[in-house]
Amino acid sequence: MATYLPTLKQLQYLVALREHGHFGRAAEAMFVTQSTLSAGIRELESLIGIVLVERTRRVVRFTALGDAIVDKARRVLREAEELTDMVRAAGKPLSGDMRMSVIPTIAPFFLPRILPRLRHERPELKLYLREEPSGAACESLHNGQADCVLLAMPYACGDIATAPLFDDRLFVAFPRGEADEAAEAIPPDAIDETRLLLLEDGHCLKDHALAACNRPEIRAEAAMMGTSLHTLVQMVDNGLGITILPAMAVEAGILDNTDIVARPIAAAHDSRHIALAWRRGSPREKDFLLLAELLRSGT
Repeated sequence: MATYLPTLKQLQYLVALREHGHFGRAAEAMFVTQSTLSAGIRELESLIGIVLVERTRRVVRFTALGDAIVDKARRVLREAEELTDMVRAAGKPLSGDMRMSVIPTIAPFFLPRILPRLRHERPELKLYLREEPSGAACESLHNGQADCVLLAMPYACGDIATAPLFDDRLFVAFPRGEADEAAEAIPPDAIDETRLLLLEDGHCLKDHALAACNRPEIRAEAAMMGTSLHTLVQMVDNGLGITILPAMAVEAGILDNTDIVARPIAAAHDSRHIALAWRRGSPREKDFLLLAELLRSGT
């Protein structure tokens, strides 16, 4: 008796619908019409004889089994992609498509320095970039939406392999005249926790800054309200407080045209560690190691 299996396309449609929660947006992401995507999912449901998605005019709701099948579909699709990766890895190194997630406290400061060189030295590499916070980037990696992630360590990103790139020193940034500008570095005990502005939850730089300060009361008192480093800089420039910035942002000129002074923090954990991460056991590991070497040499 013949066994009819779901197609990869049907699984892709199902995963897209789960991620976007809307038939129209899912179809747009898959570059098909809404009717094509809807028909593909109905065919899948008919094939297995079970409703996976409850449809109403306003809500798309997955059944419990539907969610379980989505999780399995993600793994199947990731395995299918790795078949292609195996073939690519056996051919010319560091070529073809590669999807890399980059966290927002790295992307605008580091990528402009390295991308021109990558395009010049590896013209056959098509690097698709996605900027997202650390948690979302790690989720994209494990769901197969990203092949590798450029992030700051330490960070709990699951079962990954990493290649260290470089250390990124942390700086205390304050309005001119508010702290000792002559000091070569600022000790953590000189930071006024009631004036400290940090990024909102979801950005690993907040945790790295708190680890550098190593003062439990700061975690409770610091005003964690910034959505980006540029927002924090504007707040500090307007006299609303002080903040902690990575060296790459300072070197990239984030403080240009401001009245802000930045000094290194004098602490045991005074740096975050920039690394390239990928799923452990990926068939493209040699590509990632080569990419890490190129990123490292560009610093």
